[in-house]
Amino acid sequence: MYNRAFIGFFFGSKMADTDISVGDLQELIRDMYYAKDAARGAEATFLWFTEEVGELAAAVRNGSHEELQEEFADVLAWLVTLANIKNVDLTQALAQKYGSGCPGCGKLTCQCPDSEKP
Repeated sequence: MYNRAFIGFFFGSKMADTDISVGDLQELIRDMYYAKDAARGAEATFLWFTEEVGELAAAVRNGSHEELQEEFADVLAWLVTLANIKNVDLTQALAQKYGSGCPGCGKLTCQCPDSEKP
């Protein structure tokens, strides 16, 4: 794991605390792992991602708070990795899908019926 001093140096003073944007995370993961990720490919990376989702499921069921934090971070990192391999800008994708509110009803606080997905 990279220490905060390295991450602070890498991104400047905005990384001195624990806040990190989706875009910054995507850039950090790309810079650290892209060569390996691209060589592995999307299909193999997706398998790693699903393994991490399984580990998160186990932590949700009966893990400690520390285990939950670790598994959420792993799932997010592998999701970002997939986005990098497939050349998807997650900041843009999130803004496009959720920037105007719920994709189902369009409200900032979802008003969709409970029987619907959101």
